[in-house]
Formats: sequence, structure tokens, C-alpha cells
Amino acid sequence: MQVEGIPEEEPLEQLRRGVELKDGPTLPAEARRIDPPPLWDRDPPVRYRAAIPTCWLEIRIREGRNRQVRRMTAAVGHPTLRLVRTEVGPWRLGNLQPGQWRKLGQPQRKPNLTSR
Repeated sequence: MQVEGIPEEEPLEQLRRGVELKDGPTLPAEARRIDPPPLWDRDPPVRYRAAIPTCWLEIRIREGRNRQVRRMTAAVGHPTLRLVRTEVGPWRLGNLQPGQWRKLGQPQRKPNLTSR
């Protein structure tokens, strides 16, 4: 995701510890800065302001509240400008481009060790 500003280590640590939102605290997330990914142009383009730099982050969450990632980055002072989901649960986007698709089977489930 592309965020406004360049987060130092403290905002990233806040994301890693969990962020307090209006609907309660989030679970800890994995968060790190990454190089800009090779993505297609966005239409309409992300707003551009010469005085405010941007940065790309990779964030992995373990829950899925409404607009959660956007609310989390805003809470730590770096609003999301562009959000690209690359995986959901066991499924990964890989090298699929916009408009492409592939048929997926059911994900492999881990055995439930508590049932007999």
C-alpha cells in the first residue's frame, strides 16, 4: 500500500503492536516498508502533492474489519493513498494482471487436532 509521508520506526511498531480504533483495538499486524512495486497505473491517479512524500508498506492483518487497513494507517499518521490486496488467506495474486483470472480449488485445510 502507498501511504502519505514516510513512516519512521515508531508508527510501524504501533501497527505491529495493534492500533486502537473506534471499534476497539486491532490485533497486531506485520508491517514493513518496501520498494515501490511494479504496478499498473491507477485510474484516476493517486493524488500527487510535491511537498508530501509517499512510501510503500506491506501490511499483513489477521482480521478483516471494514476498511481496517486504511483506518490503521490513518491512526498512526500515514493515510493510505493506494491499497493493493495481494493475498487473502491461502490465496495469492502472484503474477496475475488486472482483468486476468485463474480457477482455484478449495484451499488445503489443516486438520483439526481438537476433534476426534
